[in-house]
Amino acid sequence: MFRQDLEATVRSLPTRPGVYVFRDAEGDVLYVGKAVNLRNRVRSYFQSPRNLTGKVLHMVNQVDAIEVITTDNDVEALVLESNLIKRYKPPYNIRLRDDKHYPYLKVTVNEAWPRVIIARSVQNDGARYFGPYTDSGALHETLRVIRKTFPYRICSNYRLQQKGRPCLEYYIGRCLAPCDGRADPGQYAAMIEELCDFLEGRDVSVIRQVEARMHEAAERLDFERAAELRDQLRALRQVQEKQKVISGRLEDQDLVGCAQAGGRACVQVFFVREGKVVGREHFLLDGAGAREPGEILAAFIKQYYADTPFIPREILVSAALPADEEAVIGRWLAERRGTRVFLRVPQRGEKRRLMNLVVENARLLLEQEQARSRRDREGGRQAVEDLASALGLETLPSRIECFDISNFQGRQAVGSMVVFQDGAPRKSDYRRFKIRTVQGANDFAMMQEVLYRRFRRGQEEDPRFAQLPDLIVIDGGKGQLNAALEVLRALNLDHIPTIALAKRLEEVYLPGRPDPLRLPDHSPGLLLLRRVRDEAHRFAVTYHRKLRAARSVRSVLDDIPGIGPRRRRALLKHFGSIEAIRSASVEELAAVPGMSRRAAEAVKERL
Repeated sequence: MFRQDLEATVRSLPTRPGVYVFRDAEGDVLYVGKAVNLRNRVRSYFQSPRNLTGKVLHMVNQVDAIEVITTDNDVEALVLESNLIKRYKPPYNIRLRDDKHYPYLKVTVNEAWPRVIIARSVQNDGARYFGPYTDSGALHETLRVIRKTFPYRICSNYRLQQKGRPCLEYYIGRCLAPCDGRADPGQYAAMIEELCDFLEGRDVSVIRQVEARMHEAAERLDFERAAELRDQLRALRQVQEKQKVISGRLEDQDLVGCAQAGGRACVQVFFVREGKVVGREHFLLDGAGAREPGEILAAFIKQYYADTPFIPREILVSAALPADEEAVIGRWLAERRGTRVFLRVPQRGEKRRLMNLVVENARLLLEQEQARSRRDREGGRQAVEDLASALGLETLPSRIECFDISNFQGRQAVGSMVVFQDGAPRKSDYRRFKIRTVQGANDFAMMQEVLYRRFRRGQEEDPRFAQLPDLIVIDGGKGQLNAALEVLRALNLDHIPTIALAKRLEEVYLPGRPDPLRLPDHSPGLLLLRRVRDEAHRFAVTYHRKLRAARSVRSVLDDIPGIGPRRRRALLKHFGSIEAIRSASVEELAAVPGMSRRAAEAVKERL
């Protein structure tokens, strides 16, 4: 039966394609889904509970509001669903874990002399992206190989424009020196194209081209150039020898396999280019629960291929996707690739054997992750118990909040609050504070402001600060501790155990004790306190540096006549940094929305 308070909402929903969003009473997003017919799909959640799984029923009981966004077709709905899942991270959706942190290799083909840099996201800036890489070791191994093989520049655009003598990279054969005009544009462009082919796994064609140029150089009696090409060829063949040939038909494929355990899922991807396995990556997913493997694979494909720069002609999966999803995903992939993409489940032969290997790898990785999580939980529990014993606490400090201050001679002062739950970071509860009321370098007063704002908000029933800690840790010594205790007494919260940890000798200061407590150097309790303190310090310093950098950027651009807040934002959004703005031409600056030729000339002259 329909819930009475939602019946009218569901009946009024359109019958068009689109996306629906379930929210709870706090306004938080519970689930994002897509549908060909919004009304029918949403209604299905509120029919007889016998047709719903336990997890879905639990979600439905929390739904307080329903929002819908209509689209022109189901492919647009798929794209919008993927974007909203990434934005809100709903607890009842299957989600790629920390996917925003996976780095890419970016080849800046949008620049006159392209280079290779590490990027954290794919931008629509004309560059070519390769990845993502979940294994930093694989990323740096790839960089090592291409630096040894392809002599692209590594200097910044600003350094390139300064001209001058070539750097050491040129003299050791690692750069063609475009900085002083020695590089031939045609040769450099051909090298970058080969580099991109190599990153795509097309090393057969790259090897053939390098080998042909080596022979041509030898015939011209240019033995120095031939020796350079010989060394490149040797490095490329060493990489090629590590790759497993699975097909003689030079196919491009991705093999995507899934393993599940304990409400978590791991997806392993093998990349096959020109018939060889050239690499692999694995991804952990949250929210998998008891979902079917095909449903997990469908959720993964929608999130992964929304950003990945290259989509192969064929994607092999370990289980069939849901029938209503497969056709839409196929059309969406075809739109992204420009030609048809085949989604298949291999049934026999070498592809089936390789898929079994993919799934087995996913299973092993998931087991390793679960074992690591168990060790972390057990270690965290032991550290919490050891800390409680050392400090003489009556209850275990399951929730620890640590506070730190960061400033530079009183300027850009900020405070941080980090939270550890059962010995592990709880980053969703981290908070940052800009110091508002304290002038000058007064760390005690700054700490008092941060603590007052944090606990006053909790008393005002702000849900972000509602939960009180079992232990408060102050980064500092006796002075910082006494300043903190004044605030807690004023708010009637001095019953919460509070300590301070000094950096120099790792001394623990407790209220009412004149002498600090020294815990054994390698005790689990002290190691936990150090982790908490160092994390609070890192979090505060990162925020402080961000504000300082933003202020320095504003001050540089604000001093330029004709550049106000709107133009400053437009320039930074378009170019990304002051260095990139400085390197841009007057024409490029004038092309930014909101800029004029006169303003562009002023920027160029000042920078």
